[in-house]
Parts: sequence; C-alpha cells; structure tokens
Amino acid sequence: MDKNKQQTVNSGLYLVATPIGNMEDITLRAITILKRSDIILCEDTRRSGNLLNYFKIKSKLLSYHKFNEKKVSNNVITSIKKNKVVSLISDAGTPVISDPGRILVNKCIEENLNIYPIPGASAATAAVSISGFSDQYLFYGFLTKKENELDKVLKNLCNVNYSIVFFIPAYKIDFYILKFKKYFFNREIVIAKEMTKIHEEYIREKVASINSLPENLKGELTVVLSGRIDKKNSKKEINESIKIEIKKMIKKYSHKDVVEFISKKENLPKKMIYNYCLKLKK
Repeated sequence: MDKNKQQTVNSGLYLVATPIGNMEDITLRAITILKRSDIILCEDTRRSGNLLNYFKIKSKLLSYHKFNEKKVSNNVITSIKKNKVVSLISDAGTPVISDPGRILVNKCIEENLNIYPIPGASAATAAVSISGFSDQYLFYGFLTKKENELDKVLKNLCNVNYSIVFFIPAYKIDFYILKFKKYFFNREIVIAKEMTKIHEEYIREKVASINSLPENLKGELTVVLSGRIDKKNSKKEINESIKIEIKKMIKKYSHKDVVEFISKKENLPKKMIYNYCLKLKK
C-alpha cells in the first residue's frame, strides 16, 4: 500500500452500499473505496463481478455469504490486523441490512478494529419516499415463510401505528398479501418492483382490495404498508349483511378470531361483536 493510499483510506472494514437497480445508483465515494480495497467480500462473485467490471475495479473478490460467514470472518480479521482495506458489499443496497455481515461487524467491534459505513442506495428508504405514507416507519426486512411463526409476527406488528417496510420474494407475494388482508386490513399498501431499473413499477392499493399479482414476477419486492387508517366515527350497530357474515364465520372460527377480523374490517367495537357472538351461541 503506497503512502498516498494510507493517507486517504485507513485499514479496516468498509460497508459499501451498491446499486439497487440502475448501475448509476452508486456513489463516487463507493467507487473510490472499492478501487482501493485489498479485498472485496460479496455474496455472489458473478453478480458483483459485473458491477466491478462496469466501473473498471480490479480489487480481489472473495465470496462471503451466510453459509461461510463464520469461517471467512476469522480470515478477514487477520487481514485487517495486517493493515489491509476490506470492503463488504451485498448483491444490492446496504450490506448487513437483511444480508450477511453482522458476524464480521461484531468481530471487528470485539477486536477494536475500524469500521466505516459508505452510504448509498437503500430500497427501504427509496420505497418509503415515494409511498406518500408517514416517514415514521419500521423496517422489518424479510418475513418468515413458516405460517405459525408468521402469524405471531404479524399479530404483533398489526398494533404498530407506523409505516412498515418488508422485503418479499416476488414468487411469494400472494401468500403474504393474504396474511396482510387478515392483519393489516385497515391500511394502504405500496409494492415496489424493479426499482431504478427500466421496468420499475409501483402498485398502490388498499390492503382490503388488492388482488393477486402476476405469477411471473421475479426478484425481490419492497413492500410498504401505511399506518392504520381509522375512521373517525365508529359504527354504532351491526347491520344485517355483517350479521350474516358473522353467522358464517362463527361456525368455523373462534369467538376471538371473529371479533378481531370483523372489528378491523367494519370498524366496529370489539365488545359489540363479542356480545352478538354470545347471542348466537344461546
């Protein structure tokens, strides 16, 4: 490492944000750091190789993913102690956020080694910025695919009155939409696909009325839910169509589930629905 390089880029770990779609999402500083890195850790060497070739970056690429994270992290710590400059990138966006890297960051903290964020494109903030929803938001990331665990997570999140951001594999979006209809019935939704790319698209709907999406969607979607949209004046009585729906539901579901669902859907007091359910049982 020459003297000029030592003066401008210290040894340590650099968390470098990469494009979320368009190659030009990257920052000038990110390009400089990557060019001056001794090692660049990445999830997919082929995908990251395309990025580095585009910007004529010749630094050494090293595969770093959830299956080899612990093993590689130890070797990286040794390299940093030898005054090497190591960068970590993900396939898209900011590393460590819903991507591998936390083990390495914590090891650097334990060893008192330098860690530097190189900020840039973020799918979460990009999606929130165009959503029209409150900028007070909770970033959750990827949801579990296990239905029982998912129900527990969403049951807790449905009480959070902020915008909520999820990353969802495109092929699973319809599965999660059904769950959103159950737990986030009184919210709006924005689904961002192919952000900053040629075919970027934003789907805006009410959760209650959104339909299934095309089955040929690929990649990952960024989904933003609004905060709760509560009607100012709660209805004071259960009309006949709602009573019919309750009668059908009570045969299949518990009182608690019926009360939760109807209360959110129709903006009715839970106590009123519960009393009507008891009346049906008599």
